[in-house]
Amino acid sequence: MIEGNTPVSPSLAAHALWPACVEQLAQEIPEQQFNTWIRPLNATVAEDLSKVTLLVANRFKLDWIRAQYATRITALLEAVSGMSIALELALAPREAPVKSTPTPRSVQEEVLEEMPDVAPAEPAPAQGPKTRLNPALTFSTLVEGSANRMARAAAMHVAGSLGQLYNPLFIYGGVGLGKTHLVHAIGNHLLADRPQAKVLYIHAEQFVSDVVKAYQRKTFDEFKQRYHSLDLLLIDDVQFFANKERTQEEFFNAFEALLAKKSHIVLTSDTYPKGLADIHERLVSRFDSGLTVAIEPPELEMRVAILINKAAAENAVMPEEVAFFVAKNVRSNVRELEGALRKILAYSRFNQKDISIQLAREALKDLLSIQNRQIGVENIQKTVADFYKIKVADMYSKKRPASIARPRQIAMFLAKELTQKSLPEIGELFGGRDHTTVLHAVRKIAAERQTNTELNQQLHVLEQTLKG
Repeated sequence: MIEGNTPVSPSLAAHALWPACVEQLAQEIPEQQFNTWIRPLNATVAEDLSKVTLLVANRFKLDWIRAQYATRITALLEAVSGMSIALELALAPREAPVKSTPTPRSVQEEVLEEMPDVAPAEPAPAQGPKTRLNPALTFSTLVEGSANRMARAAAMHVAGSLGQLYNPLFIYGGVGLGKTHLVHAIGNHLLADRPQAKVLYIHAEQFVSDVVKAYQRKTFDEFKQRYHSLDLLLIDDVQFFANKERTQEEFFNAFEALLAKKSHIVLTSDTYPKGLADIHERLVSRFDSGLTVAIEPPELEMRVAILINKAAAENAVMPEEVAFFVAKNVRSNVRELEGALRKILAYSRFNQKDISIQLAREALKDLLSIQNRQIGVENIQKTVADFYKIKVADMYSKKRPASIARPRQIAMFLAKELTQKSLPEIGELFGGRDHTTVLHAVRKIAAERQTNTELNQQLHVLEQTLKG
């Protein structure tokens, strides 16, 4: 509840009512959900405070917000204003496509600034577009867990009902978590059902390159024909469009053309749409107009399953106890897990030994020695203090403001995760705190990590920093 439920005076209501409600919702709702459903909303407030209208990007979001959040939003609005308020949800008007026809010279100069190292123009190859899909990346080869369950469900829906709900589908998360696997799986699933469908998977940097080459070779009609005629466009790492104005404009035009013909667009990024830097607002609003889902770092059980499955794909047997040992020491992402597995398999085959915990220790000794050498509680305290801009001394102090207590709990959690110290030992190193205090911090941060994307990304950065 808002402290005291102090009503906002009518003179302030027009600009203060909705922001006050949003501020409270940000404290109540997990970060990922808040960024997906609440942050993009725009509100208009009646002068007499009798009605608040929220503008929502599409019908899917409107229905979801009505079902999941409308009751709480209404209660907050009435608590803040001190009066009865009618809440209305309405679809936001779509922005009309903006067309521009700059002179050929100015266009070419601007495009070349975006990608100065493109090779001199060569004749374009006389062949149709390839899908660029990896046939090995399918839904059946993707290990499912709580970290990717929602993203996988949305991806399967897109693959089975092209051009309908979740268009565009925007998948975000850190490196090596399976975003690329998911988009390839969508394309492969569609082609299995509709072999004649026009599907293209590309990295965002390839789109930049294609824009540049189209202007250099004066083959822009072919460029538009290629991208605007697709049934499904899968594009990785759209954050690479940052500061590339001409590329953003051409992608915006392609985006509008594909949506107009009921084609589907699936995008990935390292952050949610509103978090993209140096991307034009009208493009961000398009990214955010469908469904945005996150992929989290895999939990322990999921990491174990990934190791066992990938070992089986290599015709090797990974005992469960070995998979648990590796999974506990490699936490950050799937790529690091795969790297560790490759080392173990190579070591096993070269030495003609069965896979065991001892063999895994030997194969990964460099990785394990780096972790053991660098990660100590003092190092964790200093790293976390630097990251959150507090003093190291605050880790041991009795101060309890959130700006200090929160980083202290995170440091306790990392100390339990990354060192062999017991709870009492960790408590002693944090100013003589009781082991129950440490246990509370560990459980609290572990639980929040599953739902709070921002916290999870911060922990990922800290873990990577500590592991060197």
